[in-house]
Amino acid sequence: MTRQEASLFFRLVSYRYGKGAVLITTNKGIKDWPELLAGDEVLATAILDRLLHRSHVLDVKGRSYRLRDLEHAATRED
Repeated sequence: MTRQEASLFFRLVSYRYGKGAVLITTNKGIKDWPELLAGDEVLATAILDRLLHRSHVLDVKGRSYRLRDLEHAATRED
């Protein structure tokens, strides 16, 4: 994200914080978030603080359902 996009994302998370549920899916670990958010560690920490407070984190291991379905479709076409 650019710095502006990261700032807007922070505003969205801050707005939603305490008002209702937020569901985020990502293939990046928490330690990778500063890099994704324009390299801003302070902003990443603030966002993660709000997202992880009273949250449930599900770490799903395994192959992607989308890739699995594409591979299955490709084998049916052959």
